[in-house]
Amino acid sequence: MREVYHHDWVSISVMVKKHDGSWRMCVDFTDLNKACPQDCYPLLEIDWKVESLCEKTAFHTSHEVYCYTKMPFDLKNAGATYQRLVDKAFDSQVGQNIKVYVDDLVIKSHTETEMLRDIDEMFRTLRRINMKLNPKKCLFEAMKGMFLGYMINPKEIKPYPEKTEAVLRLPSPRTIKEFQSLNGKLASLNRFLSKSAEKLV
Repeated sequence: MREVYHHDWVSISVMVKKHDGSWRMCVDFTDLNKACPQDCYPLLEIDWKVESLCEKTAFHTSHEVYCYTKMPFDLKNAGATYQRLVDKAFDSQVGQNIKVYVDDLVIKSHTETEMLRDIDEMFRTLRRINMKLNPKKCLFEAMKGMFLGYMINPKEIKPYPEKTEAVLRLPSPRTIKEFQSLNGKLASLNRFLSKSAEKLV
Protein backbone atom coordinates (compact mmCIF):
# COMPACT_ATOMS: atom_id res chain seq x y z
CA MET A 1 0.00 0.00 0.00
CA ARG A 2 1.01 3.60 -0.39
CA GLU A 3 -0.44 6.89 0.77
CA VAL A 4 -2.39 8.90 -1.81
CA TYR A 5 -3.25 12.60 -1.86
CA HIS A 6 -5.47 12.91 -4.96
CA HIS A 7 -8.10 10.24 -5.49
CA ASP A 8 -11.32 9.68 -7.45
CA TRP A 9 -12.74 6.89 -5.28
CA VAL A 10 -12.50 6.38 -1.52
CA SER A 11 -13.80 3.30 0.28
CA ILE A 12 -14.24 2.45 3.95
CA SER A 13 -11.78 0.14 5.73
CA VAL A 14 -12.47 -2.02 8.80
CA MET A 15 -10.40 -4.46 10.85
CA VAL A 16 -11.82 -7.99 11.06
CA LYS A 17 -10.60 -10.65 13.49
CA LYS A 18 -9.66 -13.93 11.78
CA HIS A 19 -10.35 -17.39 13.19
CA ASP A 20 -6.69 -17.74 14.29
CA GLY A 21 -6.90 -14.56 16.39
CA SER A 22 -4.93 -12.35 13.99
CA TRP A 23 -6.45 -9.31 12.29
CA ARG A 24 -7.15 -8.59 8.63
CA MET A 25 -7.92 -5.21 7.15
CA CYS A 26 -10.92 -5.34 4.81
CA VAL A 27 -11.99 -2.60 2.43
CA ASP A 28 -15.58 -2.26 1.21
CA PHE A 29 -15.27 -1.91 -2.59
CA THR A 30 -19.03 -2.26 -3.21
CA ASP A 31 -19.37 0.98 -5.20
CA LEU A 32 -16.18 0.40 -7.20
CA ASN A 33 -17.28 -3.17 -8.00
CA LYS A 34 -20.62 -1.87 -9.29
CA ALA A 35 -18.75 0.46 -11.65
CA CYS A 36 -16.45 -2.28 -13.04
CA PRO A 37 -17.52 -4.49 -15.95
CA GLN A 38 -17.60 -8.22 -15.20
CA ASP A 39 -14.47 -10.15 -16.23
CA CYS A 40 -15.71 -13.48 -17.60
CA TYR A 41 -12.59 -15.64 -17.47
CA PRO A 42 -11.03 -17.19 -19.58
CA LEU A 43 -9.44 -14.34 -21.51
CA LEU A 44 -6.27 -14.50 -23.59
CA GLU A 45 -4.16 -11.90 -21.84
CA ILE A 46 -3.70 -10.66 -18.30
CA ASP A 47 -4.86 -7.09 -18.70
CA TRP A 48 -4.86 -6.02 -15.05
CA LYS A 49 -2.80 -2.90 -14.42
CA VAL A 50 -2.68 -1.95 -10.77
CA GLU A 51 -1.17 1.43 -11.58
CA SER A 52 -4.29 2.48 -13.49
CA LEU A 53 -6.59 1.44 -10.65
CA CYS A 54 -4.42 2.45 -7.70
CA GLU A 55 -6.23 5.72 -7.13
CA LYS A 56 -9.59 3.93 -7.40
CA THR A 57 -8.70 1.52 -4.57
CA ALA A 58 -8.14 4.37 -2.12
CA PHE A 59 -9.51 3.92 1.41
CA HIS A 60 -9.64 5.87 4.67
CA THR A 61 -7.78 5.02 7.83
CA SER A 62 -8.07 7.07 11.01
CA HIS A 63 -5.40 9.51 9.77
CA GLU A 64 -4.61 9.17 6.05
CA VAL A 65 -5.86 7.85 2.73
CA TYR A 66 -4.03 4.91 1.15
CA CYS A 67 -4.37 2.80 -1.98
CA TYR A 68 -3.27 -0.72 -2.87
CA THR A 69 -0.15 -1.26 -4.95
CA LYS A 70 -1.13 -4.89 -5.55
CA MET A 71 -4.53 -6.31 -6.47
CA PRO A 72 -6.80 -6.71 -3.41
CA PHE A 73 -9.07 -9.78 -3.38
CA ASP A 74 -12.16 -7.72 -2.54
CA LEU A 75 -12.43 -6.41 -6.10
CA LYS A 76 -15.10 -7.92 -8.33
CA ASN A 77 -12.72 -9.35 -10.94
CA ALA A 78 -9.88 -10.31 -8.59
CA GLY A 79 -10.81 -14.01 -8.58
CA ALA A 80 -10.96 -14.29 -12.37
CA THR A 81 -7.75 -12.29 -12.78
CA TYR A 82 -5.90 -14.37 -10.21
CA GLN A 83 -7.18 -17.65 -11.68
CA ARG A 84 -5.97 -16.56 -15.11
CA LEU A 85 -2.55 -15.77 -13.64
CA VAL A 86 -2.11 -19.14 -11.91
CA ASP A 87 -3.48 -21.08 -14.89
CA LYS A 88 -0.94 -19.40 -17.14
CA ALA A 89 1.94 -19.60 -14.65
CA PHE A 90 1.43 -23.29 -13.80
CA ASP A 91 0.39 -24.33 -17.31
CA SER A 92 3.03 -27.08 -17.54
CA GLN A 93 1.98 -28.63 -14.20
CA VAL A 94 -1.81 -28.23 -14.10
CA GLY A 95 -3.42 -31.55 -14.96
CA GLN A 96 -0.10 -33.35 -14.49
CA ASN A 97 0.87 -32.95 -10.84
CA ILE A 98 -0.90 -29.79 -9.60
CA LYS A 99 -4.47 -28.73 -8.95
CA VAL A 100 -5.02 -24.97 -8.64
CA TYR A 101 -8.21 -23.16 -7.73
CA VAL A 102 -7.70 -19.40 -7.28
CA ASP A 103 -5.36 -19.26 -4.25
CA ASP A 104 -5.57 -22.95 -3.29
CA LEU A 105 -2.87 -25.22 -4.71
CA VAL A 106 -2.26 -28.95 -4.22
CA ILE A 107 0.67 -30.95 -5.55
CA LYS A 108 -0.13 -34.64 -6.04
CA SER A 109 2.82 -37.01 -6.24
CA HIS A 110 3.12 -40.79 -6.02
CA THR A 111 6.66 -41.11 -4.66
CA GLU A 112 8.97 -39.01 -2.52
CA THR A 113 11.26 -38.44 -5.52
CA GLU A 114 8.32 -37.17 -7.61
CA MET A 115 7.17 -34.98 -4.71
CA LEU A 116 10.57 -33.28 -4.36
CA ARG A 117 10.77 -32.74 -8.13
CA ASP A 118 7.22 -31.32 -8.27
CA ILE A 119 7.77 -29.01 -5.29
CA ASP A 120 11.02 -27.75 -6.83
CA GLU A 121 9.20 -27.02 -10.10
CA MET A 122 6.43 -25.20 -8.22
CA PHE A 123 8.91 -23.03 -6.29
CA ARG A 124 10.77 -22.16 -9.50
CA THR A 125 7.46 -21.00 -11.00
CA LEU A 126 6.61 -18.99 -7.86
CA ARG A 127 10.00 -17.26 -7.97
CA ARG A 128 9.61 -16.50 -11.68
CA ILE A 129 6.25 -14.75 -11.15
CA ASN A 130 7.38 -13.20 -7.83
CA MET A 131 4.60 -14.86 -5.82
CA LYS A 132 5.01 -15.60 -2.13
CA LEU A 133 3.30 -18.22 0.04
CA ASN A 134 2.02 -17.81 3.58
CA PRO A 135 4.03 -20.41 5.58
CA LYS A 136 1.17 -20.76 8.10
CA LYS A 137 -1.08 -22.01 5.31
CA CYS A 138 1.43 -24.44 3.77
CA LEU A 139 1.50 -28.17 4.46
CA PHE A 140 4.15 -30.47 2.96
CA GLU A 141 4.37 -34.27 2.75
CA ALA A 142 0.75 -34.68 3.81
CA MET A 143 -1.06 -37.94 3.14
CA LYS A 144 -4.38 -36.18 3.76
CA GLY A 145 -5.69 -32.66 4.13
CA MET A 146 -8.41 -30.17 3.33
CA PHE A 147 -8.79 -28.76 -0.19
CA LEU A 148 -11.71 -26.57 -1.30
CA GLY A 149 -13.80 -27.62 1.69
CA TYR A 150 -13.23 -31.37 1.26
CA MET A 151 -11.10 -33.79 3.30
CA ILE A 152 -8.89 -35.63 0.81
CA ASN A 153 -6.72 -38.70 1.27
CA PRO A 154 -5.26 -41.19 -1.26
CA LYS A 155 -8.34 -43.43 -1.08
CA GLU A 156 -11.31 -41.08 -0.84
CA ILE A 157 -12.79 -37.60 -0.73
CA LYS A 158 -15.06 -36.76 2.21
CA PRO A 159 -17.09 -33.67 3.05
CA TYR A 160 -15.51 -31.42 5.66
CA PRO A 161 -17.08 -32.42 9.02
CA GLU A 162 -17.99 -28.83 9.95
CA LYS A 163 -20.08 -28.56 6.76
CA THR A 164 -22.08 -31.70 7.44
CA GLU A 165 -22.55 -30.84 11.12
CA ALA A 166 -23.85 -27.38 10.19
CA VAL A 167 -26.41 -28.91 7.80
CA LEU A 168 -27.49 -31.53 10.36
CA ARG A 169 -28.12 -28.79 12.94
CA LEU A 170 -30.47 -26.90 10.61
CA PRO A 171 -34.18 -27.05 11.44
CA SER A 172 -36.47 -28.75 8.91
CA PRO A 173 -37.58 -26.27 6.23
CA ARG A 174 -41.17 -25.00 6.54
CA THR A 175 -41.38 -22.57 3.63
CA ILE A 176 -40.29 -22.59 -0.01
CA LYS A 177 -37.62 -20.00 0.80
CA GLU A 178 -36.23 -22.17 3.64
CA PHE A 179 -36.33 -25.22 1.34
CA GLN A 180 -34.39 -23.32 -1.35
CA SER A 181 -31.86 -22.22 1.26
CA LEU A 182 -31.38 -25.83 2.41
CA ASN A 183 -31.06 -26.98 -1.20
CA GLY A 184 -28.29 -24.41 -1.75
CA LYS A 185 -26.43 -25.59 1.36
CA LEU A 186 -26.69 -29.22 0.21
CA ALA A 187 -25.38 -28.45 -3.29
CA SER A 188 -21.73 -28.80 -2.23
CA LEU A 189 -22.55 -32.15 -0.59
CA ASN A 190 -24.46 -33.63 -3.55
CA ARG A 191 -21.63 -35.96 -4.54
CA PHE A 192 -21.98 -37.65 -1.14
CA LEU A 193 -25.78 -37.95 -1.14
CA SER A 194 -27.27 -40.87 -3.06
CA LYS A 195 -30.07 -39.75 -5.38
CA SER A 196 -30.15 -36.37 -3.63
CA ALA A 197 -31.80 -34.67 -6.59
CA GLU A 198 -34.77 -37.06 -6.46
CA LYS A 199 -35.14 -36.58 -2.70
CA LEU A 200 -35.11 -32.79 -2.98
CA VAL A 201 -37.75 -32.55 -5.71
